[in-house]
Amino acid sequence: MKLSDYVIRFLRDQGIRHIFAVSGGASVHLIQSIADTSGIDFICPQHEQAGAMAADAYSRVTRNLGAAISTSGPGATNMLTGVCCAYYDSIPCIYITGQVFSFRSKADSGVRQLGFQETDTVNIYRAITKYLVKINRPEQIRFELEKAVYLAKSGRPGPVLIDIPDDIQRVEVDPSQLEAFAPIEKVSNISFLKGNLDECIKLINRAKRPVIILGWGVRLAKAEMAVKKFIEKLNLPVALTWATMDMFPSDYPLLVGGFGTHGTRYGNFAVQNADLIIAIGTRLDIHHRGSPPSNFAREAHKIIVDIDRAELEKFEDLDIDTDVLIQSDVKVFLEAVNHRINEIAVHNISKWKEQIRKWKMRFPICPPKYYNETEVNPYVFVRILSDELMRGDTIVADTGCALAWTMQAFQFKPNQRLFHDFNNTSMGYALPASIGASLALGGQRIICIVGDGSLQMNIQELVTAIRHFLPIKIFVINNGGYSMIRQTQDQWLDSKYLASSVVGGLAFPDFTKVAQAYGYKTLIIDKNNEIRNKIRDVFHLSGPVLCDVRIPSWHRTIPQAKFGRPIEDNEPLLNRKEFLRNMIIKPI
Repeated sequence: MKLSDYVIRFLRDQGIRHIFAVSGGASVHLIQSIADTSGIDFICPQHEQAGAMAADAYSRVTRNLGAAISTSGPGATNMLTGVCCAYYDSIPCIYITGQVFSFRSKADSGVRQLGFQETDTVNIYRAITKYLVKINRPEQIRFELEKAVYLAKSGRPGPVLIDIPDDIQRVEVDPSQLEAFAPIEKVSNISFLKGNLDECIKLINRAKRPVIILGWGVRLAKAEMAVKKFIEKLNLPVALTWATMDMFPSDYPLLVGGFGTHGTRYGNFAVQNADLIIAIGTRLDIHHRGSPPSNFAREAHKIIVDIDRAELEKFEDLDIDTDVLIQSDVKVFLEAVNHRINEIAVHNISKWKEQIRKWKMRFPICPPKYYNETEVNPYVFVRILSDELMRGDTIVADTGCALAWTMQAFQFKPNQRLFHDFNNTSMGYALPASIGASLALGGQRIICIVGDGSLQMNIQELVTAIRHFLPIKIFVINNGGYSMIRQTQDQWLDSKYLASSVVGGLAFPDFTKVAQAYGYKTLIIDKNNEIRNKIRDVFHLSGPVLCDVRIPSWHRTIPQAKFGRPIEDNEPLLNRKEFLRNMIIKPI
């Protein structure tokens, strides 16, 4: 069997049905092997970055591996940003790069390049993969593939990369003679949790204003049912990071909502006024905790559960007081604490939950006056879009204000999922990720929300969706530039919109004409009162559709906390005096 055939059959046997592959001199044998192998197919993105992002989304949706292939040199380097998306969000993907012939490798000769399109892929990717290896001998292939997949999925997951020289791809191998990888499986033992659980139970029993915070680690651990049991048994309010905003429907009675620098006022008031924070599977990055870090939930005891020891140890460096740090798989922790749930007697916190309800009523994200505007208000658009979507729909959002508006205003229904590369948060993710998601779901429709600037980063992938006639409904948030950057320039640079707007140096095409050239059906929304009917028109059309949502460029994310201010101190405040009067803990 040719080694490249062995590689592809191995990937197929992992449950992968599509590999995103861009052809090149050092990848043709791998691609040919896909064509020669039943049960797996290749998808041709127009750019390796998009292929890596599509593989990332494929993994998120299937909760299995995603895979992408590139050639050597520029093909390999083009994948880099997409691999970062997977690494920072702990997504298990396998990336395979072709490499120049072994005898053309520069090795340690000191020259910059010996083979044509040679690049030291392994060293370039070392900081953004969980495991990587260059295959130097054909006999390594089984061992390295099995090791890579094991590491990609175990512990804190992440992407792996295997670099395979062209000549080695062509070698004949005997699978029965290849060395296997034998992982040392750790025996599950929850006894190490006992002392920590004792302290957790004491803190929960004393709390009068508790808030649970859920992060992406809950999804990675497939602990959704366990965490729901924990929340509902104790009847505790739950705040969500962006990666878990779709975990509960928006009318869930215990839901606090989003929080952080681009969160909601009521979410931030709840977190900042809590006397106990139980953070499960979240690293509490700067967008969640605000700045300075020491101000985060400053009167609260803090229990933090994370599988990564380094994520726990960082809190001392950040000057954030913590009470219990638990290094554990989230599901293991939740099952252990649920086993002892009868030992927990939560105070009557009805007044606390009523206070949260009042904050929600006082500070709505989408007040009635927004609907009275003539031009499209982004919050109204997102709210109506969420009204029109069905249970079980899949949404993929890009970065910037398109993401912030979505996270603030979207009203989730049961079984809906929203995907984004939450930590790398790269412009251009949503379109290729929508392609990966649709293929993973067997051609199901995907709602793609993407800013004008973000679409430009991977606009070539419009044709990939057309090529496979994927029912991706693309809503372009078209406001003439990078609104999140303009908001930063408002705060720090006297609203000089250099390199963030059309007048400041950017250039954008007519997106409907570009989409039509690719073969899309297109619509335009430029009035508030036509949003609902136009969205319905989009959904009535079959196949890929692009809707140009034209929003005035002055719209900003409201609220947003300015760097250096406490996250409850969002601007602009509707009534600062009333806000301070209602605060349980006044800001420093």
